Amino acid sequence: MPPADRRPRVLFLCTGNSCRSQMAEGFARALHASSIDACSAGTNPHGLNPLAIRAMREAGVDIAAHTSKRPEDLGVTFDVVFTVCDAAHESCPVLPGARIVHAGFDDPPRLARDAKSDEEALVHYRRVRDEIRAFMTDLPERVRAILAERKDGGA
Repeated sequence: MPPADRRPRVLFLCTGNSCRSQMAEGFARALHASSIDACSAGTNPHGLNPLAIRAMREAGVDIAAHTSKRPEDLGVTFDVVFTVCDAAHESCPVLPGARIVHAGFDDPPRLARDAKSDEEALVHYRRVRDEIRAFMTDLPERVRAILAERKDGGA
């Protein structure tokens, strides 16, 4: 459990830290900044995806200033880590003290690989963005339940 004087630190982890984890961080900060300290990172970060920026901007959340980084670049410990892609879940680094929870979402760049235009590709980004936003609606309660389970001796 985090000390009573700080918000729980939540990390959204993906492989590239370019799309899904960035969207999750953006929504967590926009919707729950007063109750969650949200960050994102990647196991192999490779830059922010411009279509993710565009899809999030359409939803009223600007992630353009975000950067891709590794968990160790953040210099903090986390209470809860949500792996938002299967590859990150399978290769999640050791993050002492963190409770790791998988919450996988489809990969918009992979889904949009054969798109003929940005507009055609954005259909996939928007769908995943909206799924991530729906996941975020009860994030503070979800995090509290995860931390309470850990406190009560759960794995």
